[in-house]
Parts: sequence; C-alpha cells; structure tokens
Amino acid sequence: MPFRNFLSPRPGKRAAACGALTVAAATLLASGALAPASAAAATTSAPAAGPADFPASVGAHGEARVTAAVLDLDLPGRTPTVFGEETPYDTASIIKVDILAALLLKAQDSGRALTDGERAQTKAMIEHSDNAAANALWRSIGLAPGLKAANKRLGLTETVGGPGGKWGLTRTTSADQIRLLRAVFDTGQTTKPGSAPALDAASRAYIRSLMSNVADDQSWGVSAAGGAGTALKNGWLQRDTTDLWDVNSVGRITAGGHHYLVAVLSDGNKTMKDGVSLVERAARTAVSTAAAGGS
Repeated sequence: MPFRNFLSPRPGKRAAACGALTVAAATLLASGALAPASAAAATTSAPAAGPADFPASVGAHGEARVTAAVLDLDLPGRTPTVFGEETPYDTASIIKVDILAALLLKAQDSGRALTDGERAQTKAMIEHSDNAAANALWRSIGLAPGLKAANKRLGLTETVGGPGGKWGLTRTTSADQIRLLRAVFDTGQTTKPGSAPALDAASRAYIRSLMSNVADDQSWGVSAAGGAGTALKNGWLQRDTTDLWDVNSVGRITAGGHHYLVAVLSDGNKTMKDGVSLVERAARTAVSTAAAGGS
C-alpha cells in the first residue's frame, strides 16, 4: 500500500502551519534477520481504561480518531491508562525509535558498539526524522521479521512491521508504545528472575539522548503536556488512498513534578496541522486526567 511521509518545517513553538516536503519511502531489499536472545523483557500490567468519550472530548471530528496512553513512572504499580479505543494505528515515523532499539539489541548481541556510520544514521533518523537513514537501518535490522524478534525481547505484543520496505505502515497500539518507552525510560522496570533488561544501560541512555535532542521544527506533540526535559519522537504520514493524515507522538514528559510516559496515536485527520492540534489536546487532557488520579 503506497504512502507518503512528509518532513514539514514546523516552528518549535508549535505556531506555524505545516509546509510539505514529500519524501517517498523507497522499496527496499531484505537483509538478514535479527537473532533472538534467551532473555525476554517483562511486559507491563494490563492498561486501565480511560473515559469512553475521550476522542469527542478532545475534538476528534469527522473521520479523525485518537487514542492516548499515559504511565506515571513515579507511582507504585506503574499501570498505564488508555484513553479512547485501544486499536491499531499506522506508526509513521514513531517506528524509528523501535528501529533504533532493534539495532542496538543487534549490536549488543555481537558485543560491539555502533559504528560511526550507524551513529550518524541513528542521529539523523531520530533527531531529524530522516527517511533515508531509516530505510538503511530498517534493512539492517532485517525488516519486519527483525523488528518482530526485537519486540519479543522488548515486551511488545501488538506491533506488526510494515510490508517490505514500508516501515511507516507498521501497525501498533498506544499500550505497546508505552511498553517500548518503558524499555527505554523506566529504570525501575522489573524483569524475569535471572535475566537482564533487553536494552542495556548504555543503549537506553543513547536512545534517551537522541529523543531529548529532536530538531526544533519537530518539538510538538506530547511536549504540549509537559515542561522542560521532554524526550520525544513524532510521526506524520499522509495516506495516498484517502489523502488523510496519520499524526502520532510518543515520549517522556515532566509535569507537576512527576515523570510520565505518553503515547498519542491518531489518524483520519484532514490536514497535518489538524492532526498536530488533536494530538496536543489529547496529550494535555490525558496527562492532566492521570495527574488528577481520574480515569
């Protein structure tokens, strides 16, 4: 299924409308799959349900849909709450965090650090959402089969890699994105007895550093719900079949002295600008509700 992934200039203050620079994802050839490891990461507890009318309450109109998931890292139990219907969405470029995690697992298995070339590609892929870098790294991890093997170790259960080279058409849920964020940011997460976290400390720190340094024109999304110290990755994609937009944002924010993992997924937006506004409203509402202890 064809798709277009747009890298559109957008001011860091989230004020300007989106321009469009079309970058088509090339058809890629498969490479070797990621070898599985013996230790598997623990999954999170089943998410709690937020208000059923969440999409309408944050202004999702027409064909637009939105789902948010929030996890307060500073509360005992660390159970995420999902707001809206928990259903799969296209990832667009938020998959680049998962690609990076899979690459780092592959390097860990080989007992090596990333090469200079890989570091340059990962930096471009996360900080600037560079598609050419993502194409190369998607091949490097073994396309969808490599992603699946990595996600089994990371505790993801609801993410399915896109066909062929179309990494942006990977399907995921908000709860699975919280599982991925936990693998990166939740230093208190427990694993099975005798096993180590799937991502080692150096790998987790590397992902956090890149997500904390995204380009100013991409500093929108879940950051609308927090203050300083946000780490995020956004994704945006206009579907050729409908001309409607997928707009997503995932990351860690700080609000009211608490640290939250937040994933907001949306599709069916008439424009990218509409999608960004919807995602930011959803992030603010979900985090404020979670902070108030409500559901």
